[in-house]
Amino acid sequence: MEFDIIEMTEEELLALSTVQMRLLRSAQREKDELAVGLARDKQTFRNILIADGMLCSGLYESKCAELDAEYERQVGIIADDLVYNMSLNMPGADDENPSGGDSDAGYIVDYSLSYLDRYQLVRNYYMSIADPAERLALYTADKTAQDYLGQYYTTLYNVLYQYV
Repeated sequence: MEFDIIEMTEEELLALSTVQMRLLRSAQREKDELAVGLARDKQTFRNILIADGMLCSGLYESKCAELDAEYERQVGIIADDLVYNMSLNMPGADDENPSGGDSDAGYIVDYSLSYLDRYQLVRNYYMSIADPAERLALYTADKTAQDYLGQYYTTLYNVLYQYV
């Protein structure tokens, strides 16, 4: 996936935590969906003008400029929200980590919880990821989950694998 919602170097991209990467992917998908909608709206308006015999009237350029401005406004909002949300999820951004857990995990890492509660937390976090293949890949790369879940790690892996 190409990320062009915000400018990032390759090093910055590789340094992102799991949560930040998920935020970036989600924002990029939103932007891509907006671009598809923009192209569709332009084509629809063009077809209407062709059917009415008014394509040469200048209405098309005016409408395209209006649609482009709205697209840029919405992309700006998505990018601003992304930057803000990513800044909230910076490693070490909050000095309060009462559980003593890993701040990059994306879920609560609290070793005082029972294994069943840990399993449910991690499962709910990964099930919130829409793409099953991405979900499994992120889970497989999650070293924190391996330590945190113990024997439940394999159980959750099997559950996530069933969705692929």
